[in-house]
Amino acid sequence: MELTSYTKEFGRNLQIAYPVMLGQLGHVMVGLADNIMVGQLGAAPLAAVSLGNAMIFIAMSLGIGFSFAITPLIAEADGAEDLLGGRSYFHHGVILSTINGIFLFILLLIAKPLLYYLDQPPEVVTLAIPYLNIVALSMIPLMMFQAFKQFADGLSQTRYAMYATLIANVVNILFNYLLIYGIWIFPRLELEGAAIGTLISRFFMLWFIWEILRRKTKFSEYFKWSKKEMIKLDIFKRILSLGLPTALQMLFEVAIFTATIFLAGNLGTNPQAANQIALNLASMTFMIAVGLGVTATIRVGNQVGLKRYRELRRIGFSIFLLVFLIEAIFAILFIVLKDLLPTFYIDNAEVIMLAAQLLVIASLFQLSDGMQVVILGALRGLQDVKIPTVICFIAYWIIGFPVSFYFGQAERLGSMGIWLGLLAGLTSSALLLYFRFNYLSKKLIHSKERTVKYGAS
Repeated sequence: MELTSYTKEFGRNLQIAYPVMLGQLGHVMVGLADNIMVGQLGAAPLAAVSLGNAMIFIAMSLGIGFSFAITPLIAEADGAEDLLGGRSYFHHGVILSTINGIFLFILLLIAKPLLYYLDQPPEVVTLAIPYLNIVALSMIPLMMFQAFKQFADGLSQTRYAMYATLIANVVNILFNYLLIYGIWIFPRLELEGAAIGTLISRFFMLWFIWEILRRKTKFSEYFKWSKKEMIKLDIFKRILSLGLPTALQMLFEVAIFTATIFLAGNLGTNPQAANQIALNLASMTFMIAVGLGVTATIRVGNQVGLKRYRELRRIGFSIFLLVFLIEAIFAILFIVLKDLLPTFYIDNAEVIMLAAQLLVIASLFQLSDGMQVVILGALRGLQDVKIPTVICFIAYWIIGFPVSFYFGQAERLGSMGIWLGLLAGLTSSALLLYFRFNYLSKKLIHSKERTVKYGAS
């Protein structure tokens, strides 16, 4: 197949992907705004926000991973022009996501005592607890928002969630300013003010996306609720069978990156600071791949509904090629600018040197990380999640983490060793997932061709 058959899809892929990229960046910006504005209060409040957000991030990853199950089901129904099926998946997805938000809220409240056992300064934990209480409540509107977002994504309407997320950031910054510092008639609440700002912004996000979607003609039929269609156990089971493995996939990846923070902490303050700088830079470029991963889910899911499996394979490979080229550009930039980028974070020669070394490895795993998240998205479009979950566990925790743990010791390679483990895990994941997609897409094509051949005879 000619290269142009893949490159001609780049425009359509990016059209769907860019709102998702900006929306994902918006989620990151909520935490960043809290950090910057609370940082004006001192080191202890800033450390408390970081500590609280570490727990929130793990819960949020689980919840968002679960909600990803809605998109391929909606995309398949849309491709097959099955409005009733799509509406049922949407309604059941909203119900399950709301339950999931309540579950995560309760889980975070139960997990609070763990903060006392993480060897953190007592004053930091004392400040983090009330912050965590309030932000934990925001899991409920956030997970409900995710249900609406993934529904709209499944219909290839990705820009509405982007609008909601970006405007919510403005709302968050406004209420942070008023409530952290006690401006005008508002009380000075400091950390709790930042938490309330986040809570208000997430309720706003939910209201905004609900209001804008229900008013659009394209979505109006989906917003007709019927008691007869309300509860169907088989629909719940199908969403759960896709959602739970997807949540585990995200947990396995988030957990290994979290583990690197603890491993780097064992090496000392400077290695931990360098690790954080490199991780932050890598996470920014990762948002590009996340957007294309959602695009892969939508477009592959559409082709499943249409039963056009050769097109499915061609479109899948067009997205893989696009993310590889984009991440290759970032890899080159990381190598060329490795000594400059860390200086934007800190003025410490040792930290800058260590971070520059890590960026060389980060430049390589940009390729693997981008490929694995996009191929996961394509497999999700095929509604293949169980085997990929096993692959993620093996790649990150059987291959990657032991390498990080062994070579990450101070007497061996230190920080470089930790990141070699990440490179090994992500590369293993990308290769194994690629083999899986290649096998399944060929199998679907051959199966359909046999059906056509024998059906015709």
